[in-house]
Amino acid sequence: MRLLRMKKIHEGSYLNNYELTYLNKGGREKVFELVSRSRLSCAGDIGRQVNGVTIVAFQDDRLLLLKEFRMSINKSIYNLCAGMIQDGESVEECARRELYEETGLSVSRFLDILPPSYSAVGFSDTSTYLVIVQTEGSFSDHTSENEEIKAGLYSREEIREMLKTEEFSSRSQTVAYFFANGFSLPGLYKEEM
Repeated sequence: MRLLRMKKIHEGSYLNNYELTYLNKGGREKVFELVSRSRLSCAGDIGRQVNGVTIVAFQDDRLLLLKEFRMSINKSIYNLCAGMIQDGESVEECARRELYEETGLSVSRFLDILPPSYSAVGFSDTSTYLVIVQTEGSFSDHTSENEEIKAGLYSREEIREMLKTEEFSSRSQTVAYFFANGFSLPGLYKEEM
């Protein structure tokens, strides 16, 4: 597989569309459509910019999940707290801001920050840091009028039942599955500290 050329198709406020023409392993040209949150000037820019954070948050042996309306599917699904990094903002600052904006909760402790990973490689180069935190506080709504989010903290048993009947984003479903089936991080709970 070899990229032959890249052409910008559309530049939007938040998303940009490109056509990538590849030479496939059979020696034929193939056109691939790419959606990027970045403004790409050349092929070397593809996948280089980290766009945001995805937050896995715990409080008192409960996992934070958002029931969030997503315009791309025209319905509400369970999702993780997430958002875009603003210019000059650190990963930790972004995680604190997004957690507060979407839930009203505060970060009490950062447990881990994983390197960036791609969230939709089938059509996009969007990547986010996976930030794992312990939270404190209570819920309050600080979202914009363009967001419809209901935050909740769920036990392992509640999540086991939700996984049978509710719809999730793929990343949140993965996290929920492992949480429901006993996964925990060292030092997460007071008795382990």
